[in-house]
Amino acid sequence: MAVYRHQGRQTAAYTRKISQSGAEPQRLRRELGVVGATFLGLGSIVGTGVFVSIGIAAGITGASVTLAVGLAAFVAAFNGSSSAQLAAAHPVSGGTYEYGYEYLSPTAGFLAGWLFLLAKSASAATAALGFSGYTLNLFDQGDDWLIALALAVVVAVVLIVLAGIQRSSQVNMIVVGVTLLALGAFVVVALGDFDSGNFTPFLGGEEGNTFGFFEATALMFVAYTGYGRIATLGEEVHHPRRTIPLAIGVTLLTTGVIYIAVAVAAVGAAGSDGFASLTESTAAPLEAIVRALDQPAVATFVAFGAVTAMLGVLLNLILGLSRVLLAMGRRGDMPAATARLDAAGRTPVVAVIIIGVVVAVLAASGDVRLTWSFSAFNVLIYYALTNAAALRLPADSRLFPRWLAIAGLVSCSFLVIFIDLQIWAAGIVVLLVGFVWHRVALTRRSKPE
Repeated sequence: MAVYRHQGRQTAAYTRKISQSGAEPQRLRRELGVVGATFLGLGSIVGTGVFVSIGIAAGITGASVTLAVGLAAFVAAFNGSSSAQLAAAHPVSGGTYEYGYEYLSPTAGFLAGWLFLLAKSASAATAALGFSGYTLNLFDQGDDWLIALALAVVVAVVLIVLAGIQRSSQVNMIVVGVTLLALGAFVVVALGDFDSGNFTPFLGGEEGNTFGFFEATALMFVAYTGYGRIATLGEEVHHPRRTIPLAIGVTLLTTGVIYIAVAVAAVGAAGSDGFASLTESTAAPLEAIVRALDQPAVATFVAFGAVTAMLGVLLNLILGLSRVLLAMGRRGDMPAATARLDAAGRTPVVAVIIIGVVVAVLAASGDVRLTWSFSAFNVLIYYALTNAAALRLPADSRLFPRWLAIAGLVSCSFLVIFIDLQIWAAGIVVLLVGFVWHRVALTRRSKPE
């Protein structure tokens, strides 16, 4: 506690220094309503998870992936309620990074921001690789250009985000619309060849036990956490106390139905082993399932929908990541240049470019499962901190009962146990790097000028 009080004094001194210098932080313009915010949430969730990670999870837990998808949706709902009420109470850019500072400690706040950058940068890299894989598959090309195309789409999305939230939102609505139509077509066609025998045995996969089921649930939970993008954009929505909870609720309900429908249809048509095998052997498993059912036109449409989905996820992740980096720059946890906005006050230029570079470097690994598992480890700890912060909300700021935050905290802490040990080792290393960086930042802040 003494350490926290010392860090709190350093943070307060840094804030006073900024205030006395007259250099108040620039604020982003409020340009989004409920519809725009909801579509940003949908664009963040309906992508890599539904087109890639369900197949990965099926290989781990078999037909019970359908149950894992549903359980992950409930865990996301617990966490979503915490994010919604925190964002409504503190409608600024930064998400749990800001909430951690406000309700927990400077170290917890920094840790949340660091974890978000790590987790969602890895998710963005997964989306870039997914976009590349589906695009190459759509044009009957091999994997020789997988990484090159992934890097190219990162550059293209960075340019879109630099144009501001309004332009990004417009592009996102088009992308999400196409994606939802494609998923609807997949479900209709796949259910037409549904075989209930594909759900026996229910618990299977490469693990073949309860451990594998919870590992799959942990991986699927990451797919739903795109709703957090709405919270990190809290500074850019109108009437945040109403808009943010409503947008998060609609987003989670819609995506939960979509994910469960796709999982049931895919396993029912191809079997869990067949689904998992297609995920390993091709960049476009959902398209392959439909093509095997002799529906080439629908298969092409599903592949195109996957391309737009990955583009939407990448767009929304870079948006959210840049806003967290902006918030960290404002507090001095990252270089001050990351808090700099363009002349119109629409986008943090330096933060967007830095995030683009980080995502490109991660995408160069070319390993989808590695980046997704790494994201799962970090995002589970991040949302554990979100729930811990929500438990500290005063009664007049609380929108939901405390037990939801407790359930979210317990479920995140439980699921992280089931992440692969190698990912744990890598995660601990990068957390230690973050702590060292934070100590350096605190020392720099406390130095008199």
